[in-house]
Amino acid sequence: MKHYAGLDVSQQTTSICIVDEDGRIVAERKAVTCPQAIATAIEPFHVARAGLETGPLSVWLWNGLNAAGVPVICMDARHANAALSMMPAKTDRNDAAGLAQIVRTGWCKRVHVKSAPSHEARALLAARSQLVQIRCDLENEIRGVLRTFGIIFGKRIGGFSKRAEEIVAGELDASPTIRIVLEALMKARVDILAQVAILDGKVRSLSRGNGIVRHLMTVPGVGAITALGFVATIDDPARFRRSASAGAYLGLTPKIYASGETMKVGRISRRGDDFLRRSLYEAANALLTRVARPSALKAWGLRIAKRGGFKRAKVAVARKLAVVLHAMWTTGEEFRWSTSTS
Repeated sequence: MKHYAGLDVSQQTTSICIVDEDGRIVAERKAVTCPQAIATAIEPFHVARAGLETGPLSVWLWNGLNAAGVPVICMDARHANAALSMMPAKTDRNDAAGLAQIVRTGWCKRVHVKSAPSHEARALLAARSQLVQIRCDLENEIRGVLRTFGIIFGKRIGGFSKRAEEIVAGELDASPTIRIVLEALMKARVDILAQVAILDGKVRSLSRGNGIVRHLMTVPGVGAITALGFVATIDDPARFRRSASAGAYLGLTPKIYASGETMKVGRISRRGDDFLRRSLYEAANALLTRVARPSALKAWGLRIAKRGGFKRAKVAVARKLAVVLHAMWTTGEEFRWSTSTS
C-alpha cells in the first residue's frame, strides 16, 4: 500500500503526517527542521510522495530531501492555503494532515525549485538592489537635513560628492553639529558606494561568463542586470510551453474577474518576482526614451503611449520584453529590429 507524507515546516520543528492511499492517517511525527532528520522520520514508511509548501526553508529542504532519496514535491503556498483554510482548527498537526491529503489526491500545483546558480545570482542582484536603495535613502537624508537649515543642495558639476564637499567647506562653518552629521552620512554613503562597486563587478563577471545572458543583452534597453535577473528568475525556459506565459508569470498581465454577465479587467496582477518586473519596466523605459535606433517593438510601444500614455506603454513593452527574451532564449534567434527580419 502506498503512503504519502505532508510536511508542515517551521523554523525549529517540522510536523509530519503519513496517510495511506485511502486517506487514513498512518502515523504522525515531529522532527527537527533538517533534511536528514525528516528523511529519517519518514524512511520506515517508504512514502510514494511527500509534499511541503513554498517558504523560506523550502529550497534547502527540497534539495536535501531529494539528495536523501525522498520523492518530495514543493507546492504553491497559496494553493495549499486555499484547501487548508477549510479546516475549522488551524494547528501544525492539522496542516501536516491536510498537506498529506493534498499530496495523496494530487490537488496541488508543483513549484519549480530553482538551481543553486540561479539562487546565487538572485541573491547577488537582491543585495545590490538593497545597497542602491540605502544609498538613495542616505542622499535624501542629507538633502533633508540641509534643507531644514536653509541650504539647498541643488546640482553641481562633479556630482553629489563634489557638491557635498562644497557645502562642508563653506556653508556649514556656523553649525559644527550639522557638519558632524553630514560628514557621518557622507562617509556611510562612500562605504555603500564601494560595496555597490564590488557587486557591480561580480554582476559583470557573471554576465560575461554566461552566453545566454550575453545573448539577451543584445535586446535594446536590456543590460547586464536585467538579463542576468531574467535568466536567474526563469532558470529553465522549458517551464513555459509558450513564451507569452513569461509575462503572466512575472505579473505583467491584467487581472480578470468574470462571473455570469460581469466582466472586469483590472490592473496588472504584480505576481511573481518584483525585482525582475521593475527591471523590465526600466528596460522598457530605456527602449522608449533613450535607444535611438528604431525597431518594431519601440514603434509598437510609442503607438500605445500615444493612445494611453507612457506609463501604460512601459508596462506593455515590459511584458513584451519578457516574451521576447524567453523566445530568444529558447530558439537562439537574434533580436528582430523590424517585422521584416526573418
